Amino acid sequence: MAEVTYDGATCIYPGAERPAVNALNLPIEDGEFVVMVGPSGCGKTTALRMLAGLEEIDDGSIRIDGKDMVGVPSRDRDIAMVFQNYALYPSKTVGENMGFALKMQGIDKDERARRVREAAKLLDLEEFLDRKPRNLSGGQRQRVAMGRAIVREPKVFCMDEPLSNLDAQLRVSTRTQIAELQRRLHVTTVYVTHDQVEAMTMGDRVAVMRLGQLQQFASPTDLYDRPANVFVASFIGSPAMNRFDGTLTEDGIRLGQALIRPSSKQLQEARGHDQLVVGIRPEHVAVSVSGDLTVKVALVEDLGSDSYIYGSLADEPDSNIIVRSGRDHPRPGEVIKVSVDTSHLHLFDAGTGERVGD
Repeated sequence: MAEVTYDGATCIYPGAERPAVNALNLPIEDGEFVVMVGPSGCGKTTALRMLAGLEEIDDGSIRIDGKDMVGVPSRDRDIAMVFQNYALYPSKTVGENMGFALKMQGIDKDERARRVREAAKLLDLEEFLDRKPRNLSGGQRQRVAMGRAIVREPKVFCMDEPLSNLDAQLRVSTRTQIAELQRRLHVTTVYVTHDQVEAMTMGDRVAVMRLGQLQQFASPTDLYDRPANVFVASFIGSPAMNRFDGTLTEDGIRLGQALIRPSSKQLQEARGHDQLVVGIRPEHVAVSVSGDLTVKVALVEDLGSDSYIYGSLADEPDSNIIVRSGRDHPRPGEVIKVSVDTSHLHLFDAGTGERVGD
């Protein structure tokens, strides 16, 4: 187990216009499960490879238990990688695949067998130890890849989108197994994904990346309730947060022809930010005959217990709004009124995109 610290860590690829990872500061606690998430090209995989010693650090440092890893070969960092592709040896059995790295390290046969049996028991792979990878399902192969990492008993697990090759149902069950396993082993884990649902359901804390820079590092609850900027607000949450251009007035915030009235505290915090981006989660907008906003319905997604209404503000056809509704919902083409729960407004400066207030 180990603490991991990114301290101004930077990676610049030759010929690139900007750093792939730019001055990343990330303190990861001993035994913590941290997820790096963001769109393609945001630098999350590069940051993981920097930790693993697969990419050079051009500036700053990465420390494991206080020891600077700059210049330390990957094999000497006591890190185990789990990749997107399983990278199993097709000619070896499950047990041989799991124990191969130990064999290369010169671990004796009895110790290798003990570690493999223990990992197989943890991963429910005991009955498959003599099978070849071609006789396993995708989820079982990924568990073998996990087992190969576990038997090494490393200080840190590095996982690079390990569930990307699985179908949707198997991803859900496997991510639950990985999160439960990590908590049982209590090994510091850095996990990379582009799937924000995966990040929110697995991580103790989540690092949101964009264009090589850290946008916010917080618990899933804090990311959802207090996004640091417009990017985090739009990236975290499914469906995405509603965002509107707003103008601050003496009485409230004007959205098109409508006026919404946030709390006096939020109004006070917004002073000096005349142009705002106003964020409202779909669950904090409700159909109401006395609502503040007039919405033209374009599409309704009926999910059974819930439905989501997609539309636009009636006086701003180019706007978009999503409303969470119950089983009774309007039909496409209808014009409805919706009310806003102003106790859950998110305000951002329109120029900088940064959060206004708490």
